[in-house]
Amino acid sequence: MTTMAQDRAVPAPATPATRDAGSVRRHELAAFLRHRREHITPEQVGLPRGRRRRTPGLRREEVAQLAAVGVTWYTWLEQARDIQVSVQVLDALARTLFLDPSERAHLFQLAGQADPTPAVDCPSITPGVRAILAQMEPVPACVQNSRYDILAYNRTYGLLLCDMDAVPPEDRNCMILSYTNTEWRSSIVHLADAQRLMAARFRATMAGHLAEPAWKVLLKRLRAESPDFREMWDRHEVVSHRSKRKEFDNRYVGRITVDHTDLWLGPELGPRMVTYAPADEVSRERLEKLRQIAVERSAAQAG
Repeated sequence: MTTMAQDRAVPAPATPATRDAGSVRRHELAAFLRHRREHITPEQVGLPRGRRRRTPGLRREEVAQLAAVGVTWYTWLEQARDIQVSVQVLDALARTLFLDPSERAHLFQLAGQADPTPAVDCPSITPGVRAILAQMEPVPACVQNSRYDILAYNRTYGLLLCDMDAVPPEDRNCMILSYTNTEWRSSIVHLADAQRLMAARFRATMAGHLAEPAWKVLLKRLRAESPDFREMWDRHEVVSHRSKRKEFDNRYVGRITVDHTDLWLGPELGPRMVTYAPADEVSRERLEKLRQIAVERSAAQAG
């Protein structure tokens, strides 16, 4: 099986205190991985148990194979060796070991890395916030973090630019969707202007997160997957957040004109509720029709 590229064991110079802290964290990580590995049965991952199996749960080589990493490298990880671990490998291990959101966060924290996937369990997404999103219909609304991950949304927003429920959670990011998702892109009337503004906003916001791995991973993905983004990014334009009138071509109800507003959920410029209020009566009627379509779809799926 093809394996992921392994990370080199090139430790940076450290003080005795940081070396001790790093050692403790590596041993905690090793113990955590062993515990999770020993509590997953071969049957859970589609492997035969066999008669001679003495190891509780999975063997190290089985975890390595399932996660597409080298057996020796994974063994070193469980031995608390001083090696660097990438976010891609951590993601693969989290999936292989069936980690829940809390365990996944613990894994990344022990490894000293930031999880690059959207933060679906944001503390700002309370039942009250979800209720407000629902009550705002037919006005499309969602909650985004400063990295443009879409953390929650109401039914009208879910059909505004694309079928959001069909988008994998790791792709529910406005930057990713604006530059790589065909349906999302086709719904934006002034796409080039919107892309240029988003790239400028993203650059301005990223200035406060330059050292954070999750931001660097997102930037790397955008540059790799979108020539349009690379062109916009290389202009080094910056702009702050501001309200703006927008036009969308919705595939269900046609042209909609809305006024975009950011409602910040805290004193810091972090999570925010993004709303799209209809700018005219025609848009209001079409948003109401879109809400009804979303309600009917939800009922059909529940039935």
